[in-house]
Amino acid sequence: MSPLLALSIWLIHTLLLVPGVVPGQIEGRDTSFPEPIVVPASQNFEGIDGPWSSFTLRIGTPAQVVNVFISTASYQTWAVHPQGCTSSDPADCPDTRGGVFDRNESTTWTPNSRSPNGTSTFALSLEENLEGYTGAGEYGFDTVALGWEGSGGPSLSDQIVAGIATKAFYFGLFGLNPRPSNFSDYANPTPSYLSSLKSQNMIPSLSWAYTAGNQYRLNGVLGSLTLGGYDTSRFVPNNVTIPFNERDIRDLTVNINAISMVSADAGQPYDLLSDSIAAYVDSTIPWIYLPVEACKKFEDAFGITWSEQLQGYPINDSLHETLTSQNANVIFTISNYISGSGPSVDITLPYAAFDLIMEPPMVRQSQRYFPLARAANESQYTLGRTFLQEAYLIADYERRNFSIAQCSWVENAQQSIESISVPVNMTLSGASQELSAGGKAGVAVGSVAVIFAAGLILCLFVIRRRRNRRAQKEEQSSAESGSSAELGANGKALEMDGEPLHGLELDGKPQHGQELDGKLCLGQEIDGKVCFGSEMEGSNKYAHEMAARDVAAAEMETKDVPATELPA
Repeated sequence: MSPLLALSIWLIHTLLLVPGVVPGQIEGRDTSFPEPIVVPASQNFEGIDGPWSSFTLRIGTPAQVVNVFISTASYQTWAVHPQGCTSSDPADCPDTRGGVFDRNESTTWTPNSRSPNGTSTFALSLEENLEGYTGAGEYGFDTVALGWEGSGGPSLSDQIVAGIATKAFYFGLFGLNPRPSNFSDYANPTPSYLSSLKSQNMIPSLSWAYTAGNQYRLNGVLGSLTLGGYDTSRFVPNNVTIPFNERDIRDLTVNINAISMVSADAGQPYDLLSDSIAAYVDSTIPWIYLPVEACKKFEDAFGITWSEQLQGYPINDSLHETLTSQNANVIFTISNYISGSGPSVDITLPYAAFDLIMEPPMVRQSQRYFPLARAANESQYTLGRTFLQEAYLIADYERRNFSIAQCSWVENAQQSIESISVPVNMTLSGASQELSAGGKAGVAVGSVAVIFAAGLILCLFVIRRRRNRRAQKEEQSSAESGSSAELGANGKALEMDGEPLHGLELDGKPQHGQELDGKLCLGQEIDGKVCFGSEMEGSNKYAHEMAARDVAAAEMETKDVPATELPA
């Protein structure tokens, strides 16, 4: 390394990397790069339309433990209100609903007073395009912690919590969408749980990865949720990346190119979808909503019959045995929803993924059913929780894209967590709002230091260049007077040890700035490379960069319902 380069590095290190001057450092906060948060599943399979792998939350002070399902569409936390179980419900109602949260038992509960009519009751603005998903919630703010006591999950205060009594959403929900909620006007949005984690430097980015898990593989596979990253052991990589839908409420929209059924008895694949459609991926509900024409093809292929009363497909014991022995696979071919072309990925669901059970109060007694629903229009096309038993979903809200991959089923596979980082070219405008006065001063000092260092290096470079020219003139003069300088094979002057002089090439290749295998290598050593800015190896590029933009807050509709009379 030349003395000039060494001096330059020393100056930059001394002037820029001093405490209090690091760009973006926030006073009083650990600025080490945060790791993704792995949220443990509850160890239970629950619900009245599954069962499904649930996740544990601790809400309030002292903490009340409830189990909830993951909602990829929601941006709030919902827990069952005590009024969700009445005297007419079975005694085990609280248990079948994952537990209840009583805000009167929490010393940190703050009611939401932002409603224009003075009530803390708002409409549950979720699945509004689907029939039957209605209700209201009593909204407030409280401490919410992820995972059971001792699991190491994060705990955040003043988070949105809605107490729900309606049985349309039988279980509570934990929303993954970072979209803020608006309770009064758009000037005062309330951040989501994921956004709060990111703003407090607890996760590396606004991203998550999720799969629902299932009971039928490997003696039961629990759901998997990672905030700020993903688990490489849970999926088969592919090269499909899909941009978010421009409509925020349907961000995770895919194009279903084809659906086919394959079984040993059928021989050739049986097509179940005539034309490609755009569908929304949403773990909130169990159903797969498809066009009526496609549903009728499922009816022919599986021998199932639509029930108007049930608004679904009941399965009797005889048909269940036939379908189990047949063990057909249903293959969904997924691609970019905008063009419907380009790379695609196949997600294969065995019949076991459709072998679900309804429980009271959905039905009078337990009933097997096939979780397929007839969509009234294209706005209802949805791939629900059933689909996510076999699909691994990764969403990146800063690059505004997502990926879907086939789940990997390797027994005893070791968890392998990878971070999703913030795009390197994102502006610091959002972070600058959190800088203290000292932090801003540090950035200013750092900027001056950069200018000073650059000027000093330039001066040294000019001085060095003049010295080299003077030395060359002296050597030329010596040569002309008969001195014998040693020459290398390329006819250029060498020093006494045979090493090239400054600025010469080695084997016809530049010594600095060399590009190796697509990686920019700076300051190359004799026996190795020091490479920066390299691309990820392999063909799966889950984080293709998209232009970031602000997401509008969700408007919450108030309900003129006293908190003591939540609709069930």
